[in-house]
Amino acid sequence: MAAKIDGAILTSVLVAYATNVIIADRKLFGGTTVPKIVSDKEWWEETVKKFHAWPRMAGPPVAMNPIRRQNFIVKPRLKN
Repeated sequence: MAAKIDGAILTSVLVAYATNVIIADRKLFGGTTVPKIVSDKEWWEETVKKFHAWPRMAGPPVAMNPIRRQNFIVKPRLKN
């Protein structure tokens, strides 16, 4: 009985590996490994334009509390 289970597990691993190699590495369905948005130069140019067009207003420096996910204003310390 154990031999059948071991054989079935080994067979399923081999089928999964072969499927991964055929679909992902050999690109059975075509395509590239780089998304179109990343390789599209026009998209990058428009994104950069949007980022530079946003008004930037600096506020006081903040520190984030990682437990509660809240930001706290950091007050400067006075040196005496």
